[in-house]
Amino acid sequence: MKKMVSVLMTAMLIAIPVTPAFAQTNNDTVQEKAQELASKIVSDYGVSGLQYAIMDHGSIVLSDSAGVYDKATKNPITKDTMFGIGSVSKTYVSAATMMLAASNKIDIDKPLTTYIKDFKMADERYKEITPRMLMNHSSGIYGSHYGNSFLFDDNDTKNHDELLGKLQSERLKSNPGESSVYCNNGFQLLEILIERVSGLSYSEFLETYISKPLHLTSTKTPRDSFDRDRLTKTYFPGMDQALPVENANLIGTGGIYSTAEEVVKFAEVLIGNRTDILSEKSAKAMQSHEYRKGVWVSEETNTINYGLGWDAVRLAPFNDYGITALFKGGDTYMYHAALTTLPEHDISIAVLSSGGSGTYTSIFASNILLEYTKAKGIIKEILPDKTFEPPLKVDMPSDLLAYSGLYGTVGKTVNLEIKNGEIDLPELGNGLLPPQKYVYTGNGQFKNNDGNVTISFDQPKNGKTYLKLNTYINTPGLGQTVTVTYEYQKLDSNPLDQSTKTVWEHRNGKNYYALDEKITSMMYLLKPLLAKNISVDINHGYASGTKIVDKNKAVNVFDIPILNGRDTFDLNFYNVDHTEHLMIDGQSYIREDAIQPIYEGNSSISTIPSNGQAVWYKIDEESANRVMTVEAPVSGGFAVYNANGTVVNFSKATSNHSVVLPEGGMIVFGGNKGDAFKINLKNK
Repeated sequence: MKKMVSVLMTAMLIAIPVTPAFAQTNNDTVQEKAQELASKIVSDYGVSGLQYAIMDHGSIVLSDSAGVYDKATKNPITKDTMFGIGSVSKTYVSAATMMLAASNKIDIDKPLTTYIKDFKMADERYKEITPRMLMNHSSGIYGSHYGNSFLFDDNDTKNHDELLGKLQSERLKSNPGESSVYCNNGFQLLEILIERVSGLSYSEFLETYISKPLHLTSTKTPRDSFDRDRLTKTYFPGMDQALPVENANLIGTGGIYSTAEEVVKFAEVLIGNRTDILSEKSAKAMQSHEYRKGVWVSEETNTINYGLGWDAVRLAPFNDYGITALFKGGDTYMYHAALTTLPEHDISIAVLSSGGSGTYTSIFASNILLEYTKAKGIIKEILPDKTFEPPLKVDMPSDLLAYSGLYGTVGKTVNLEIKNGEIDLPELGNGLLPPQKYVYTGNGQFKNNDGNVTISFDQPKNGKTYLKLNTYINTPGLGQTVTVTYEYQKLDSNPLDQSTKTVWEHRNGKNYYALDEKITSMMYLLKPLLAKNISVDINHGYASGTKIVDKNKAVNVFDIPILNGRDTFDLNFYNVDHTEHLMIDGQSYIREDAIQPIYEGNSSISTIPSNGQAVWYKIDEESANRVMTVEAPVSGGFAVYNANGTVVNFSKATSNHSVVLPEGGMIVFGGNKGDAFKINLKNK
């Protein structure tokens, strides 16, 4: 109690001042460029509202916004408008973990099982996982359990409560500490760790030990009571009205709401300026080059290089200026965020948006921070974007032909052939790079026709072979980003016996539909998140990138550091009443062949079964183009999709219970067990 009183008294003495924008620096140009760039993002990149703030030596020196809070009223974004900050939340749970370590409540290098006794996995190596490995993404855990986490107007803790149980049946994809690959589950486990050690809920811990000392009144979680109208409205393509409030119920991973001003105030903790909350030693430890402890690319110029909770502790392009920059980005379905700080200069910027992408908030943060450091005289000039020339093809050494063969990444396999010094590759960089040809240019490198993308092969100390991607991407009107990652992992062929081949061949191309997702889930806006399509590479023995081990099981084989090895999974098939189901990440899916057409009569009732699982229907020619009106219980809802998988109506988002059924589409009903839906069909 004495410590808490001391913390609160100190915080009162260190109230954060807000100074007139750029009071001691001639920065009208910075302010103008920030507003120009913000307006560009709002007008051209699907962002409805954007908010940003810069803190310099403890003072807010710029705070502004673009776009609107609400499209209907045209009310503007203000400094007090709240946004979801997505994975920037990871810096909060990491700081909370380091606070416990500084008070000798935990040791971040002791096994996690020391503090979470019921943490178990189906892989004995789990006993080696430490809190440090959760913060630097090196635990080896598969990645993410998203089921029942992103919910409309629903702060259910189901995802949090079931995580430990689901992990008990899972393996690790690598030795703990061997390599770092982005892992959301690690930060959910940190949330649980904090709760077990402190005796408080994580939301209570944040309020008590972070928000109160910093006087943060807009930093909240889905579990907190606050006026939800303070959150900026969010929108979905094709829907005119604002969506219900997004609750990201993986709080430690990505569930905090805040404002740009309050995020940069919290950044003072992260860079060691609020030692009443987090010691300078702990803040420095979070900035350590954790990524270098395991398998990693050799290039230092990158936008990804993990610390403890940080995405980057040596963020490009600031390293080109001799400046250390720390970065954390965040994305939920509807919100996007970026926090960049220059610890040696006590300067931080936060950028939050509704709609768009985390790419845009991060580019904005870097560009405006460079403008600000130039205006302050920290840097003399802003370096121009790198330019590239078409590659000059040279003769390729024959030993590089050995890199031809089977490769894969999470969800797929690809046969890569090097021929005449050229490689044809499918789209790369999560779709940012189109399918194209790469030619050999020397030094083991292949380049695309524009010269901005370099492909090479790497064989690090873990014994794997990777295809490495080094790319500079220009976003029109915004700027350039550089990323170096491992894109693909080389695989061995996996011959199957004929009976196993036959079983898997029958699954090729089949869709399996989610049964366990709550009807309040935002996933119902995006059918591809609910439908798992199985693609079988029968000649090599893989299914959707997993290695087939028997007639009903395929397991992850990927251990790809940095980003592309994230969110791996196993496939487990089983039968219920002679109907094939699929289990992924503890969630059940039903095979499309078992889904029946909706009853074509004028009236019918659909009831949620006793197991509470969703009920799917096909829309055939008998019911297509008719108007379906549904009388649903308060706890229930439904979604309708067209033949292309685009949502036509999702009642929990639109409150609309009448829709014309598109031919070849799908309908799903969800709710509590026993919920009955009265369905009426009539001609238009």
